[in-house]
Amino acid sequence: MVLRSLIWYMNERLVNKLFSSLRTFGFLFGYLPITIPKLINIKKQKNTLTTEQYDQLVHHVPKMWASGILKRTKSHFTLIGEKNLPSGPVLFIANHEGNFDIPSLLAYIPKPFGFISKVEVKKLPVISQWMEEMNCVFIDRSNRKSSYKSIEDTVSILENGHSILIFPEGTRSKGEGITEFKSGFVRIAKKANVPIVPIAIYGTSNIMEKNNNKICPANVQISILPTYTIENIIQNAPKQILEDLHTSIAKEIEMIRSTSK
Repeated sequence: MVLRSLIWYMNERLVNKLFSSLRTFGFLFGYLPITIPKLINIKKQKNTLTTEQYDQLVHHVPKMWASGILKRTKSHFTLIGEKNLPSGPVLFIANHEGNFDIPSLLAYIPKPFGFISKVEVKKLPVISQWMEEMNCVFIDRSNRKSSYKSIEDTVSILENGHSILIFPEGTRSKGEGITEFKSGFVRIAKKANVPIVPIAIYGTSNIMEKNNNKICPANVQISILPTYTIENIIQNAPKQILEDLHTSIAKEIEMIRSTSK
């Protein structure tokens, strides 16, 4: 009797977890399949537009998707520091709180960008097609050669005039504080000869990760911090660049945290 009850309890938990995952997936991606005709039409215009014009055109649909799902969370978003955005391609770096970081940044950062993603996402239809058109880079972290190629691909995309977002922490902090940065982004910025734009994002983990993956409203702030210029990148050692940018983002997060209490 006890064993039967235990099996029933475990099965119920697995079913609940499955439905929770499906609800979350539907919440995040349910809109995308109906955008296929739009994607086909956009691709037809690629050779008639400048790089900047085409990026803006592609960015419109992901921005709408992101804005739509954020609206459904009933969260409040604040963007500051928009004046810090330079013209031309940049390497965005940001701390990584949770799954809602990407939608938040897509919705509120006015400059179009691609981003680094796990290679598993490439298997998802429609989503991966949009990501490829946005100049996202897929990486297999278990494969050293793939990791090296992703660096070269990112450099190439930046050199071709597109912006890219990287989360130097590598994994989500889930609101437990900013962790150590990996140094790959410094090499990318140096090789591509582009400035680095640091972004501090605070509060996205309160939408999902801190609620047992249930969607809840939260207050989110996105701060675009002063650009780390090409001149600074050339002059400073990689270790110094890493430390400067980590400190910049960490200080901003701490300031947001202290004022939001």
